[in-house]
Amino acid sequence: MRIPLLIITSLLAALPAHAATVPDLGSDLSQLVSPSHEGKQVAALNPKGDTPSLPSTGMTIDAVQDRGLDAAIVDDQVRREMDEDSADFDLKLPDHDLPDSDIPLTVNDKVEYFIYYFQTSARHAFTKWLSRSERYIPMMKQVLKQEGLPEDLVYLAMIESGFSPHAYSVARAVGPWQFMSGTGKRYSLRIDRWIDERRDPLKSTVAAALYLKELYSLFNNDWYLAAAGYNAGENKILRAIDMYNSHDFWQLAKGSYLKRETKDYVPKLLAAAIIAKDPARYGFADVAYLPAAEFDTVAIPSRTDLDLVAKLCNVSVNTIHALNPELRRWCTPPNYPGYLLKIPYGTKPTFETAYDRIPEDQRFHERVVYARYRARRKDSLAAIARRYGTTPRLLAKLNHISTRSRVRGKSLIVPLPTEAADNDTPRTVARKRDTGTFTKYYTVKRGDTLASLARRFNVSSRILSIWNNLKGRLALRPGKRIIVAKYVDKKGSLVAADENS
Repeated sequence: MRIPLLIITSLLAALPAHAATVPDLGSDLSQLVSPSHEGKQVAALNPKGDTPSLPSTGMTIDAVQDRGLDAAIVDDQVRREMDEDSADFDLKLPDHDLPDSDIPLTVNDKVEYFIYYFQTSARHAFTKWLSRSERYIPMMKQVLKQEGLPEDLVYLAMIESGFSPHAYSVARAVGPWQFMSGTGKRYSLRIDRWIDERRDPLKSTVAAALYLKELYSLFNNDWYLAAAGYNAGENKILRAIDMYNSHDFWQLAKGSYLKRETKDYVPKLLAAAIIAKDPARYGFADVAYLPAAEFDTVAIPSRTDLDLVAKLCNVSVNTIHALNPELRRWCTPPNYPGYLLKIPYGTKPTFETAYDRIPEDQRFHERVVYARYRARRKDSLAAIARRYGTTPRLLAKLNHISTRSRVRGKSLIVPLPTEAADNDTPRTVARKRDTGTFTKYYTVKRGDTLASLARRFNVSSRILSIWNNLKGRLALRPGKRIIVAKYVDKKGSLVAADENS
């Protein structure tokens, strides 16, 4: 009596006759030939096509015995047929010899998917990431090592931004480590209209190291949960742990609570690390790597034009901007004494000698800063021009309108007076509707005091208290929005208001 065997002939028979290769059968084979908890599954490869089609599930030895068949005979015949067919059909499961790493690497279906994804659909992008990686990885690894963290956490920056300081997400995360504004400020990154230190590869790496260290401790020394927390936020992961009563990331990823982005984050990190540590093995042998970033740092005592820095270093201003991607304007930030500016490697002695010869008042030249103004009912272009010390023609050109256009209710770009353009204020001038007074606001940060703000904005503590109705020490709490300057429109010019305005 012929004994029916489980085969996968139907899979092969379904292929076109001209197909030269078999699609990815690795995952299917692993299910067919791997041990199960019930008993050993029986499977046979028979490309000759002379047997019945494959059932939807494998048959265990126990099931075979239940049907009155001798398991040993079946198992022996399966092995014999597989040996006979090996000469005609050779299919190997993927063999991942994982590289050495100081973070736990593993391979499963999800990780294999992203390895394949980076090799195919995302190959162009991943090649760019690899190209930029050598520019920043040495510096980032040094910071992580100094903080006592695994150096291979640098691959978080790879999947976050592709090592791009200018990366900007739809969620408004910025920089190589993709910090949100609130998280960046929590780790002492300065973010205002002059500078955004989330874009600074060095400072943002220090902040990321501190954040990752906290996450690692919070999640009981589990790097998978720490990485997921970096993506989704620690509270989201804590709620998932509580919901599913598990500290295993892979178990949490099976549920519906975490977003797809977070479920994919850890396997994407592992896939990126596996490829990046041995790129040639995965088909990235021809990557043109950028050289490692080399620079000197100099302390800048006061606001300085980047054009001047470039001239003293004998390089283009674009070179200075590339070394300092955190700078958002044409100069170093105000109110930042001792700001460490990066200049090309080897130019520090020449720069410092030449810089010291330049008087402080010649290191910086004020440029026009613009704000938005919403025209009132009786406003005309000429009246607004007088108010801001400019001409109707320039205003018309800035706003792409005619000098005869009606401006009532329109939001217009206007040049902001120099004294009103402070580093920590928004670029919108708030107006008291009836008095012609323009008010400037500031959001209190941790460590601010009435005296320090008075010095910063060149106003007395008493006037600040009157303007903001401040009483007692507890009034200056972080996050509070206070008035720090007032200007009055007098004959078309803005002048500082007195304490009663």
